[in-house]
Amino acid sequence: MDEFGETKKKVDVGVILDLNSLVGSVANACIPMAISDFYAAHPNFRTRLSLHVRSSDDVLAAAFTALELINKEEVNAIIGPQTSMQARVVMDIGQKAQVPIISSSATSPSLSTTQNPFFVRTALDDSSQAKAIAAIIHAYEWHEVVLLYENTEYGSGLIPYLSDEFQRFDIRVSSRFSVSTNYSNLTILKMLNNVMAMQTRVIVVHMTSSLGSKLFFLAKEATMISEGYVWIITDGLSNLLDPMGAEIIGSMQGVLGIRPYIPQSKRLEKFKKKWKRGIHSSSTKLNIYGYWAYDTVWALAKSVEMVPHKSSGVTRRSNRRNASQIPEIRVSAVGRSIRNEIVKKKFKGLSGDFSLVRGQLQSSAFEIINVVDKMEKVIGYWTVENGLTAELGKPVKATYSTSYHELKPPIWPGNTKAKPRGWTILVVGKKLRIEVPVKPGFDAYLKVNRDPYTDEFIVMGFSYDVFKEALAILPFPIGNDTSSGTYNELLYDVKLQKFDAAVGDITILANRSRYVDFTLPYLQSHVSMVVKRKDDGRKNMWIFLKPLSWDLWLTTGVAFICTGLVVWVLEHRINNEFGGSARQQVGTVFGEKIISNLSRVVLIIWIFVVLILTQSYTASLASMLTVQRLQPAVVDVNELKKNGDFVGYETGSFVKDLLVKQLDLDESKLKNYGTAEEFDEALSKGSQNGGVGAIFGAQHCVELFLAKYCNKYMTAGPTYKTDGLGFAFPQGSPLVAYISRAILSVTENKLKMDALEQKYFSQLKPCQIGSERTTISSDSLGLYSFGGLFIITAVASVCSLIIYFTEFLQSHWNAAHTVHDSSVWSRISELVKYFDGQSPPQSVVALANDGHEGADAVVGDNIPPSHREGFCQLRVLKPKQELVLQWDALLWAPTRRRSLVSSPWLKEEGSEGIFNSSARDSRSVKSGVHERLNGVSAADVEMVIVEEENPINEPKNAKRLRSLQASLNMQKENSLVIPNDNISAGLIDQANRTQ
Repeated sequence: MDEFGETKKKVDVGVILDLNSLVGSVANACIPMAISDFYAAHPNFRTRLSLHVRSSDDVLAAAFTALELINKEEVNAIIGPQTSMQARVVMDIGQKAQVPIISSSATSPSLSTTQNPFFVRTALDDSSQAKAIAAIIHAYEWHEVVLLYENTEYGSGLIPYLSDEFQRFDIRVSSRFSVSTNYSNLTILKMLNNVMAMQTRVIVVHMTSSLGSKLFFLAKEATMISEGYVWIITDGLSNLLDPMGAEIIGSMQGVLGIRPYIPQSKRLEKFKKKWKRGIHSSSTKLNIYGYWAYDTVWALAKSVEMVPHKSSGVTRRSNRRNASQIPEIRVSAVGRSIRNEIVKKKFKGLSGDFSLVRGQLQSSAFEIINVVDKMEKVIGYWTVENGLTAELGKPVKATYSTSYHELKPPIWPGNTKAKPRGWTILVVGKKLRIEVPVKPGFDAYLKVNRDPYTDEFIVMGFSYDVFKEALAILPFPIGNDTSSGTYNELLYDVKLQKFDAAVGDITILANRSRYVDFTLPYLQSHVSMVVKRKDDGRKNMWIFLKPLSWDLWLTTGVAFICTGLVVWVLEHRINNEFGGSARQQVGTVFGEKIISNLSRVVLIIWIFVVLILTQSYTASLASMLTVQRLQPAVVDVNELKKNGDFVGYETGSFVKDLLVKQLDLDESKLKNYGTAEEFDEALSKGSQNGGVGAIFGAQHCVELFLAKYCNKYMTAGPTYKTDGLGFAFPQGSPLVAYISRAILSVTENKLKMDALEQKYFSQLKPCQIGSERTTISSDSLGLYSFGGLFIITAVASVCSLIIYFTEFLQSHWNAAHTVHDSSVWSRISELVKYFDGQSPPQSVVALANDGHEGADAVVGDNIPPSHREGFCQLRVLKPKQELVLQWDALLWAPTRRRSLVSSPWLKEEGSEGIFNSSARDSRSVKSGVHERLNGVSAADVEMVIVEEENPINEPKNAKRLRSLQASLNMQKENSLVIPNDNISAGLIDQANRTQ
């Protein structure tokens, strides 16, 4: 130690290793090299590590060695111990002495760096590789594994973490075997035979190199390193493959392994060259534990340099509880400070990034190796970010990879490249025990006969053939057995593992999946109701009423009457043809020509509605008369309940539970039948004669039944969904996944499925042609389908009435008054009378100057029926008198002589016209009006009104209209003329054309 000199502070450090082991020997060689390299790189550091190396190969020796180093050598830190079991005890001593225990090889996850702050792990925790191992097994689509682990602190610590990761990927641990380091070869062989007797062929091994090498050597002797097997080893073995020797590696042909990835660097290459030049080149080979030990020394050397060292005085603490306990342990004055410094250190080491999180080294990536030809070959990597990948250094992927295609193809045990399926038959030569149900009917799906000579069961049918086709892809020998119980009883036998599988037309149900595992369905199915057909409705003499429902008939009739009333209201005052007695008016509602534009709008919309109804009625009636109708005798289950009918189902089927629990049918109303003939007899009798009103059955049975009796029965009502037909296996059986895939291969093969359907269901085709399995809930067209049309009609009618009455009230409300009574009710009464044509409005009759006379005869509003749309009248009002001149503008007709025009002017029905049959020009018309009014004093005239009963379109020439107004008013300033624009313009236009 003289080389330290007076300026260098010596820091005592203990080292506890098993120097006779692969790990201990390499670490012991790397630690001095690390000290030499570190202080060569840091010559100015004021501290120097002084090592005190001890060898220990068991727990007790490690504990005493630690005490001796702490109390006698007064070490401030201990590198080691080597194994997890040793570390369990030594870390407690270190906590009491406040001396950090720094282990680069104790990797068990059960050693907690958080519970004991003086334990520092400069190696990877074993649990960090659990995710990578689970990812590999999931990628190769294996669903069951067997765990073989060392019965030590190291071996058992990883198992809970592996189980958790397997559960995430739905990987089942079928069995676990703990192997003691004290087991003899014979004991290990017996254990391997137990593994060989299992179905699972994926085996995960977590052991140290000493026990693992013995295991694989014996496994090869037991022919378990052969085709069909998958062996996966953890880093406890894969880190030490090279030092184990060629013979051991030769017994691990095809094994997959996982180990921490060591990135290549110049410093690492330089260290390897230095190692080869040294004395260790022939006796010891490098491994990752040597790298971790090297990096540990560098981290410790950097840490002690940062710690202010106190005097070497010793503080003793009494730990005496009884005479058997160690009396006292020295407490380090700087141990806590060293621990606090080392957990903060970050640097590039030989093994990669040295970074401690919560007191232990963190992983970056794992490499996946394959043992081939006594060598280890890297086939890929696993990282937390990317999952499985063939190369490192690529950018982070958008998705996490879980496919084995990302890896390079490995060589499997047996020197094969084909991916093992991961399971096999339990015992060589043993047949797969298959249970099939025995039932009397519907044997197209499953039929069981007994061979009279061999007394063996002969099974056939669509379901069984699909199963055989699936097994042809997976070559298993089959042994058949039968069950005469219900389907649930058959599945319970599978649950108890009396059989390996149940095959038949077994419906997949949620309650059944609680105790068995089902394959993917090979046939879709649901539950349907079968009922008798009704007689053909074409034989009904009242079938012409069927196209429309009763509410649609009723609504159409009401709409017809309402539309007629609206047209009468709009036409009554202005259309002469809507007059007369009540009987005559009823008869002319839809039979006469209309005048009002509002009436035309209402009728056009109504005609459109009638057109739609007529076309729909015609199409529906034609369909009823020409197409055979499939009418069910019972529509749905509610009708069955209402009628109290009995209901049938297939014997032993799950349908009974559906009827009772889901459809709430009385169990006393249920009857079970076994064959299609029994179904037919029960439905033919009917519920009132000892039969049933309906049969409920699975789709595949219903189709077979209707294929035979399609002319008598049909399906009705809703269907009740199921998950289809499948095969059942015990829960956890590895066969489920593989047979499910085989079923997909069979069902996707159209030629194969067509051949099976032709073989068993060819009798279905003749009856299915032209048949229709769906049930129509209502054959009549309903009101709801045409509701929009009736709403449009109603809106048009209401709007027309509102417009009409608004104009009527605006025109006549102020004029409806009398001398004696001007109340609102009197006005309304007068308006009603006027609207009904009983009397002229009181406003048209002058009530003053009773003594004056001079007008011609008073003509009422009795409109001659011979007049057409242009009938108009001129009212000259005198006190208590009204002179009415009536004419029909449409009777003006041009003759060959352009100067003549014909117009009969009337004052009452049948009376002689005012003018002759010819009027030369418009002046004669005007003078004729003056002549007719001759003798009427201007003082006597209260009002002159030109009224039209029916509007004539196309008003023109307002200037001439004013001229005619002036003429009709006899140039009296005190008279009032209210002419109608349309008729006045029409008269002037006609007069102009005669000139």
